[in-house]
Amino acid sequence: MSALVASVPASAQLRIETSGVGASQIPIAIAGFSDENLAPQQVTAIIKADLARSGFFKIIDTGDVISEASQVNLPDWKARGADALVVGSVQRLADGRFDVRYRLLDTVKSSQLSALAMAAAPQYTRVTAHKIADDIYEKLIGARGAFATRIAYIIKAGKEYRLEVADSDGEGTQVALRSNEPIISPAWSPDGTKVAYVSFEAKKPVVYVQNLITKQRIVVANYKGSNSAPSWSPDGSKLAIALARDGLTQVYVVNSDGGNLRRLTQTNGIDTEPQFSADGQSIYFTSDRSGGPQIYKMSANGGDAQRVTFGGSYNISPRISPDGKTLAYISQRGGRFQLYALDLTNNQEQRLSDTVKDESPSFSPNGKYIMYATESGRRGSLAVVSVDGRVKQRLTMQAGDIREPTWGPFMK
Repeated sequence: MSALVASVPASAQLRIETSGVGASQIPIAIAGFSDENLAPQQVTAIIKADLARSGFFKIIDTGDVISEASQVNLPDWKARGADALVVGSVQRLADGRFDVRYRLLDTVKSSQLSALAMAAAPQYTRVTAHKIADDIYEKLIGARGAFATRIAYIIKAGKEYRLEVADSDGEGTQVALRSNEPIISPAWSPDGTKVAYVSFEAKKPVVYVQNLITKQRIVVANYKGSNSAPSWSPDGSKLAIALARDGLTQVYVVNSDGGNLRRLTQTNGIDTEPQFSADGQSIYFTSDRSGGPQIYKMSANGGDAQRVTFGGSYNISPRISPDGKTLAYISQRGGRFQLYALDLTNNQEQRLSDTVKDESPSFSPNGKYIMYATESGRRGSLAVVSVDGRVKQRLTMQAGDIREPTWGPFMK
């Protein structure tokens, strides 16, 4: 039995612990926004937490409250060790929304780097703070920030399975689906409005696509045998899936409404876990055609496949970075299942995790981080690592097993 559930906050929130720092950290002071106590959320606390979690910033403590309209003595802040200063304000508008304004100042060059003004309903205060953190990240790091994005994952609590959606920091949890049967392999649509997943509520694996806004869902693949591993094409029009309808599991492509099924692989082995490349021209997938499971790449129209992974005898769960240059996957070596990244421009391989039961990698939409599932104390938890391996985060939940994360796209 399954139930589509409206946006109900789950009782438990994710807790994040960060270790490690980026190659170089930018010292930044974030002053308290004037009148932010009017808003339901403390904007500056969210901004600070986002930037600290990224590993790229050293937060300079300040007891000051400074509005974006204030005159600021930038050399004074430079003397206090800050290369950048964030100031801002919160105002309640007549219609009940909150007007959040901010400025990002360069203390070294005594100049303004950015300024934003956003009016948001009370329930979107967190998102507004994440967007400011994204703007700061982009202006100072040179890459788009991903704090205002969302993640989805599966929780098993007792006999219940839940597909949950949360902000990238684990807050704002919403339940998309509850079931007494397993739910696996969630995958975000490129526009962030839908999630494809596999549910066992029909006592067998069936692929669904669910609209997160309307809660409506459709069956995309319910053929004889196993229907598994959905992955979206970059334009959202198709899903690559793995089906056992003709015997051994092979890779197929189907329209996102379930129409126009086409088989892409024709082998005597098992071909599974297909993933579209960022440009939609290729599909990476796992196959045991060479003996043990390895990752291969073929045209999105099928045809000959080239083997991609050669390190180790067991490589699964391919995920390709948004720029198409890095392949993340799980490799079994010495009895450990660990997260690896392969630089596709020079074939340099790097182990990114020090845990031993890793699964389900997923890139952040800016390509800077990889989220994956691991185990701690026999319970599933989520972890995040920067692609250079320097910054590590662990996301744990008090109750329940948490697995199979998928990081959502940039929201419009």
